[in-house]
Amino acid sequence: MFDWEAAWHAALYGPGGFFARGEKPSSHFRTSPLVGPELAAGLLELLSRVDAALGFPPVVDFVDVGAGGGELAFAVRSLASGSLAERLRVTAVEVGPFVELPGVRWTTSVPSCVGLLVGHEWLDAIPCPVVRGPSADPWITRWWPSLEDGSLAEVGAPRDAAWAAAVSSVRGAALAIDYGHLVSSRHFSVTGYRDGRQVPVVFDGSCDITAHVALDACAAAAGGDFVLVSQRDALAALGLTGEVGGSGWDWLESAARAGRIAELRSPAGLGAFGWLLHGRGVAVSDLLPALPPWRPNPARFSGD
Repeated sequence: MFDWEAAWHAALYGPGGFFARGEKPSSHFRTSPLVGPELAAGLLELLSRVDAALGFPPVVDFVDVGAGGGELAFAVRSLASGSLAERLRVTAVEVGPFVELPGVRWTTSVPSCVGLLVGHEWLDAIPCPVVRGPSADPWITRWWPSLEDGSLAEVGAPRDAAWAAAVSSVRGAALAIDYGHLVSSRHFSVTGYRDGRQVPVVFDGSCDITAHVALDACAAAAGGDFVLVSQRDALAALGLTGEVGGSGWDWLESAARAGRIAELRSPAGLGAFGWLLHGRGVAVSDLLPALPPWRPNPARFSGD
């Protein structure tokens, strides 16, 4: 029987693997940090709320897990100001070669931290076993009961374990941002990306291999105080609404910013990403107001 998980892991992280040799996501697909500084600005606002809820500790962490080229970590470091900037420690976690960036330290494993840990499109790159229905796998029984005979499914248990471990390392808050599905909308989704295009999956290290994340299962695995909301709603709650104002150059700059925010909040695109936020020693209600629960965008199932 073909071992999907082992082949997937070798293709991404083994010798000569896609990420192990230093390929960066920015070279192969567009992610929210590449749209502009607005995602970092929103996360910096969230970090500020975590900081306040923790009582302004002497050192406050921003940890970017699955950091790729470090774009998000560096933007957060660059945008920080005042007391927060003076106390801020930014860590990028990545398995591939590091990129030297001012104010960003790199590591290959998730550190213990006090502040905000973010896994931005990290969980979708964690390899999973793949089974064909019918399956008696316990994870499938609980989280994919609709699996039909003959159909394939990703077993999300490795992602659940990785997320639970990451959340347990934090005092403050942990946030997973990813595309995914719920138990009511499972769909086999393993696919490849290369040079900005979706491609058939091959396990030779030539492409990124990814799949939707069962965010409800990850939430249950980590437990505690959490919410699962859309990126569209979360960014608005953090002050990114894309209003245009002023005149002359100010108007042009605000219009450009509004366009970038609109892309980040588009319900047909990045705005449909799920934000899974766990509080660890702080109340999630102190970080985000009550928001509608996340619902995956069905259109993404045919394209990712």
